[in-house]
Formats: sequence, C-alpha cells, structure tokens
Amino acid sequence: MKRVASVVLMSSVLAVSSLYGAPIQLIEPAEALKLIGNKDVIFVSGDDPDIYTNNHIKGSVEMYAHHLHHSDLMGNMHCAPLYNCPKEAQEYIRSKGIRNDQTIIAYDNYRGPNATGVYSFFESFGHKNIKLLNGGFDGIKQVDQYQQQYDALRKEKKAIKDQIKEAKKANNAAEVTKLEATEKSLTSKMEALMPKLAIQPGEEPKHTPSNYVIDQKAINTKYIADKHEVKKAVDDIMKNGDKSKFAVIDTRGMEEIIGEKKMDNVARGGHIPGAKFIEWKNITDEEKTRSFKPNAQMQKVFDKAGVRKDQTIYAYCQVGAGRGSHIISALRNLGYQNVKVFTGSWDTWGNDMNLPIRR
Repeated sequence: MKRVASVVLMSSVLAVSSLYGAPIQLIEPAEALKLIGNKDVIFVSGDDPDIYTNNHIKGSVEMYAHHLHHSDLMGNMHCAPLYNCPKEAQEYIRSKGIRNDQTIIAYDNYRGPNATGVYSFFESFGHKNIKLLNGGFDGIKQVDQYQQQYDALRKEKKAIKDQIKEAKKANNAAEVTKLEATEKSLTSKMEALMPKLAIQPGEEPKHTPSNYVIDQKAINTKYIADKHEVKKAVDDIMKNGDKSKFAVIDTRGMEEIIGEKKMDNVARGGHIPGAKFIEWKNITDEEKTRSFKPNAQMQKVFDKAGVRKDQTIYAYCQVGAGRGSHIISALRNLGYQNVKVFTGSWDTWGNDMNLPIRR
C-alpha cells in the first residue's frame, strides 16, 4: 500500500509552470561537436548496443530507449506513468556515471525516436539540462573535419584496391608493387586519424558509478500518461468522434496496427480504438538526415490527420520511449501544449484483457 500511495503521489506531480507547453531543446551537430569531451556534458545514445558498438560519439554512454521502459511479463508498469520506478531508475543512471549537474545530449543515428526516448526518460525524472542532437551521430560525421579526411582517404583506398585487381589481371608486377605501397600509405594515414574521429566504434566501457539523485519533488509527469488516462480519452473519442477533446496517435507501422505483426511478449495484436495513424517516419527528415522535418512540413502531417491544438493528445508505439516520444516531441516543437507519451503503449494495452482493441 505504501508503494501504491507513493506512485499516486508521484503521478500527481506536474511540471513547473516554466515548462508548460515547452518545446524540446534541440542542438545542431556543429554546436554539439564542440562539446565532445566537455566534462560537464554527457552524450547518451538511445540506440541499441549493436549500433552503439559500430558507431557512437566518443565518450558517450549507451541507454537503449526500449530498455528504459520497465514492465513485468503481463505488461504492468508498477510506477506508471513513469517509465521505471525512481529507485531503479536512479540506480541505472548511476551505473552510467551520469551526474545531476551535467547537460545530457540525447542522440541516435539521426532518425530521432531513440533519442527522444532518452530525452523523455530524463525529463520525466526531473533532470534539469537536456538537449536532443538533431541529426544524431550521422550529423556529427558531416561536420567533423577529421571524418571528412578519413572518408576521402577511404574512398581513395578503395579506388587503389580496384586498380590493384586490374594490375594483377594484367600481370603487371611493377604496377602492383607501386599501388600496394600507396595503399599501405593510405592505411597508415587512416589509422593515424582514427583516434581523432568524433564517431568511434567499440563496446561501451565500464563507468565509475555516480551519486546521481532523483528528486521526488522534481518528477515531471506533464508529458507522460498511463493506461487509465488514455482509456478515459478513448471513451470520449468513442462517444464524440472527431469532435472529441482528445486524440490518440498510433505511431507504429501498418503491420503492427492491423495486428499482423505481434510482439512475443504481448498477448494481443492490433491498435487502440479511435486512434489516428501517423507513422513516426512522417516526422524524420530522411533527405537531410535530421531528426525532424521543417515545422511547416510536420504541421501538414498533423493537419491532414485532423490533430488539433485544442485537444489533449496521446501518442503510443510498442513501449512509448521511441516512436511515441518522437511524435510527441514534434508536436511540442509545433506549439501543441497538451501532449503526452503513453509510456505503457502497446506492451501495456495489448496485455490488459479489460482494454478494448481493434484490428
């Protein structure tokens, strides 16, 4: 009972007035590049461990967005609407060596969902300084002069390799020797540049645990919601249709929406009744490799779906921290004020047999 009371108390805590309707804070790659190595800044990757191992910002930590959501085998979140209970979240953050006084820069490859998941997680636990890298590590690669030099050398080396193959076919031993010497020289230059690159390969190193503290009074539930709040919105949508003061957005792909693709840990496939379908990919700027399209383009997406600024809007995906948080972040940056990530998302809804679904 004490735990339940604690959860209720935490859920009633609202964001301070200065955060009301606030957009998420974006940082562009050129500015972020200057902060790599700054001890007062910590870059946090929201991508999965495999992506981190292949490409990560030097000195960053890995906190896969999908693993920030914690539920039991039945999809129950014991401290909803929070992604995790404060005690467990605090221990996890400490294990990454993150300090309260650091600015957190959340990032992913560039697409946005995993970075927004990290952003939403830390915001809900009241971390003061958070930014999202618009363009992720791909954006950093584009502005890193050492990366540009490295890529030019790699391109040159590939051309030399092709020439070596041709020389071998022609049995031109002298030319092969000459080209192989050039290839060796290029390899040496690339190896010398490797430590200077802002984006590095390799597994996450072990961190010295910090003494990070989650302040219960700073917990911010303004932009997150649990299944009970979403169910009330669904009831209103079923009653009032497009005139409802609520909207629910399903940000997943069509296979998930129609229930054809079902996750192993969820009892049912399908979608929430009355949900509007706006796949997260409509928000990412693939052409410019940025996490968000220009505001005018994003606004057209939401206008077409009939999502209004006078509504309270909930977005969901599989676990909330990801595609759902991406859509909510876009809405916030467009000036929508009453927007929330359904942190339980389909993991919770699909496992609760008392909640309605559609296929």
